[in-house]
Amino acid sequence: MAIKTILCIEDDRFIGEMYVRSLKKAGYDVDWMVDGNDGLVAARNKPYDLILLDIMLPERRGTEILAALRGGDKDLIPQTRVVVMTNFDQDDESRAAMQHNADAYLIKAEITPKKLLAVIDRINNLPPAKPTA
Repeated sequence: MAIKTILCIEDDRFIGEMYVRSLKKAGYDVDWMVDGNDGLVAARNKPYDLILLDIMLPERRGTEILAALRGGDKDLIPQTRVVVMTNFDQDDESRAAMQHNADAYLIKAEITPKKLLAVIDRINNLPPAKPTA
């Protein structure tokens, strides 16, 4: 499954605009939400191939969004890849829990638009993080 549609859940305007502009220039269809509640609603209501998920968000943290979408008995987004992006250094246990439900975990300070596109290309060629039922 090739990635075509991306939901970016990012509250930093500069970073969000930079990601959205480079993703659209690369040919992706991108929706951008700036708070956690809107991001969760969007992820539940429209199928996306990829979600770029910030951790520190207003209204609802990225960890809560990931738990709501993939942490229960049923994976609500089985066909969707998730890339967690943060500047907040998680403890090992939190990072492990998130990585279990995500396809990649990135530190935003290290990610340029070019690197983000390379990560998406790499994810395109990987099997899903969680097997689908």
